[in-house]
Amino acid sequence: MDLVNAIILGIVEGLTEFLPVSSTGHMILVEHWLGLDGETPPWNILLWVSQFGAILAVVLYFWRDLWRRTFHPRYRFWPDHIGTKLVAAMIPTVVLALLFKPLLDPLETMPVAVAAALIVGAGAMEFIDRRFRRTARQELENVSLVQAFWIGVIQCISMWPGVSRSGASIMGGMALGLTPRVATEFSFYLAIPTMLAAAVKTLWKHRDELTAANAGLVLVGTAVAFVVALGVVATFMSYVRRYRFTPFVLYRVALGGAVLIHYFTAR
Repeated sequence: MDLVNAIILGIVEGLTEFLPVSSTGHMILVEHWLGLDGETPPWNILLWVSQFGAILAVVLYFWRDLWRRTFHPRYRFWPDHIGTKLVAAMIPTVVLALLFKPLLDPLETMPVAVAAALIVGAGAMEFIDRRFRRTARQELENVSLVQAFWIGVIQCISMWPGVSRSGASIMGGMALGLTPRVATEFSFYLAIPTMLAAAVKTLWKHRDELTAANAGLVLVGTAVAFVVALGVVATFMSYVRRYRFTPFVLYRVALGGAVLIHYFTAR
């Protein structure tokens, strides 16, 4: 059953990491429904380390663009380089995470906190999608350093489980003047250093808890997350070019409502 549980969690991570529905919130809820203790290995490790698979999916999907923008950029000045913009976004992410994430970690054990974030986040998503959606021609190179910095700040809201890192960064980008496609693309690029840092930090913190048996489960979950995330990234990039985020808004409200109903009726 542990192997089955690892596969299920890998599927959940791959499906939800890059959609604006909160992968951490889903992983916490699914662990709870599977009867797993998310505070013990390997599940506490898999929660974050499975993100390695999702990161690899983004790198593989965008590898041509990543290579060109990194080593053969259109602009020669360093403020216009994608690496500079990612650094600008990572500075507030790292600083705010060090300050506030330890305070918010206990929320990962509170289904009500996750449900509230899903519902409130849905309302914010619907408002931004209707108020700030732009259709003008725009490219990733048009993201400014100031926009990148503030996207990094807004991304930190996702430290509250249930908010969604991708949802916060995409909606933040749109509110700052980016088109849905460019905001999503920048969010995916920003996911690489953000998620890599979180996964490495977790792996190092819990390195003594890894054994030959549970390390295999973490690897399985991570591999499954990679395969599933690769399909999700390709599908979602095609989706945001043409459609609104309304289905994700409705899904978040339905899931958050279901969690609240279950929590209060089961007491």
